[in-house]
Amino acid sequence: MLEIGTQAPDFTLPDQNGIEHTLSDYRGQKVILYFYPKDNTSGCTAQACGFRDLYPQIREKNAVVLGVSKDSVVSHKKFEEKHGLPFTILSDTEKEVLQKYGVWQEKNMYGRKVMGVVRTTYLIDEQGIIIRAETKVKAKEDAGRSLAFLEDQNG
Repeated sequence: MLEIGTQAPDFTLPDQNGIEHTLSDYRGQKVILYFYPKDNTSGCTAQACGFRDLYPQIREKNAVVLGVSKDSVVSHKKFEEKHGLPFTILSDTEKEVLQKYGVWQEKNMYGRKVMGVVRTTYLIDEQGIIIRAETKVKAKEDAGRSLAFLEDQNG
């Protein structure tokens, strides 16, 4: 996990439409950068729909949401369309950004060790500095907790 107060590593990844985004594209706005294991699974769907439902309030706080998983652009497009997601979902099939942000880790799944994404959410300020980092995120609570943090920041 990356430390609060450090510069968030820049990256370039394609979104659900195949358009490349870099983190530095979002300078001047806060970024909720959340990493999740897999499109269309129950927890990941609950997390994404939470961000969908609170997206207008998040935008009011001059923030954007970027979701990242190792799923393909095609998978992300289906996920976006099925659930009406208004935000950007980035595809990291090579796992470069997942590793850069420390979320690609060994996990225990049904008694055996596997590599996978540890659900993690970072909040990055307008200058690209990490101001919040949360691991072991509860999918259903993530959007609300992220919005509450933004509201605390904005007074």
